[in-house]
Amino acid sequence: MAFSARLARLHPKPQTREEILDDLRTRMRRVLERTIAPRPPPVATAEQSDFRLPFFAEETPHGLLHRRVLRLSAAHRTGRARAHAAKHADCKLLSLLALDPELASLDVARALYLDTETTGLAGGTGTVAFLVGLAAFDDAGLFVEQILVRNLGEEAPMLAHVRARIEDASMLVTFNGKSFDMPLLRTRFAMTRVQAPPARPHLDLLHVARRVHRRKSRLVALEDRVLGFVREDDVPSGEVSERYLHFLRTGDEHALLGVIEHNAQDVITMTALVGLYGAVFASQDPCDALGAADLVGVARTLHRAGDRDRALSVATNAKDRGAGPDALRARAAIARAIGDRDRALADLEAFLAEVDCPRARLDLAKLYEHHRKDAARALELVAQGIAEDEPRSTRRRERLENKLRRARERARPRNLG
Repeated sequence: MAFSARLARLHPKPQTREEILDDLRTRMRRVLERTIAPRPPPVATAEQSDFRLPFFAEETPHGLLHRRVLRLSAAHRTGRARAHAAKHADCKLLSLLALDPELASLDVARALYLDTETTGLAGGTGTVAFLVGLAAFDDAGLFVEQILVRNLGEEAPMLAHVRARIEDASMLVTFNGKSFDMPLLRTRFAMTRVQAPPARPHLDLLHVARRVHRRKSRLVALEDRVLGFVREDDVPSGEVSERYLHFLRTGDEHALLGVIEHNAQDVITMTALVGLYGAVFASQDPCDALGAADLVGVARTLHRAGDRDRALSVATNAKDRGAGPDALRARAAIARAIGDRDRALADLEAFLAEVDCPRARLDLAKLYEHHRKDAARALELVAQGIAEDEPRSTRRRERLENKLRRARERARPRNLG
């Protein structure tokens, strides 16, 4: 071999982005061809022979699209929440709960709800979205669409359809879609050379749920605890990819039926949650929509978003409904931020009567020192332990002791003789 040829092999010419993607696509296709054998004709039992998944096929410029469409009546509910309420949700309130001002001026009636079922939960270039659930409102009401990729390597029709739906939407609504669904779909658009959709404002309900309900939340758990709805015979998330791979190997369409129903319910539940979160103040009593503990989360989120007057009202409502010390703590923080120091001081005193909290003691000590000018009470609180490092705590204690000493000196009678 000539020296120049050997040198070229040792130092290959740098690849362009398109060449790198082409190489990745070729390698992935070879891996899929090795790991997924061609589907053999299924051995159908008498019970299975007439069964077909509820999808219809239609020709598109990108290939055959397998689609299912459901229409939901205006009376449809997921537990106690109406799905159609999402069409009239208060987008300004949703933007506050999402901490995203971009959402405030959008037309929520044109939102697109999206959820994917995939061949793996870890993501990455080898993960495929084999089922995409979409929900949106039109003149006839709410409809749910599902797009099924019946064979790996046939994603283009699905991706093109999803792109068209996103283009028509004012915003996206997902549950953990910012971290999972949309990054995965963007990767698949790049890998299949299908034109990617434009960016749209994105409401991720997972983040709203964590702020409002103050815990890590799963969609099924929210259905149960918040909406009062329990799924029957639901497919666990861990089984989804296994069922799809079983379908690819055997052609057994029964294996996918539970996954399809699971996906449809996911997007329907999202509409119910948007209607719920966007209607907290639809009645005179906002607690009609959420429980007292959840209203504490709403109050804290509104405080973070800068709507402090409304946050104070919600925190008071939560306290009156029995939310307990959490409501007092939240209202104290809000009252202090808007300058109502007397309210903040009273709420912190009531809170500390029930909960031992060094952070709250520090806040209360500051109020007694600077607002009430009561250095003695502030010093008592510091002595009980406050959430401050030792150098700062020592300086605070010394300052308060000096204030008390000076106050005693001023109060001491002077000898005029």
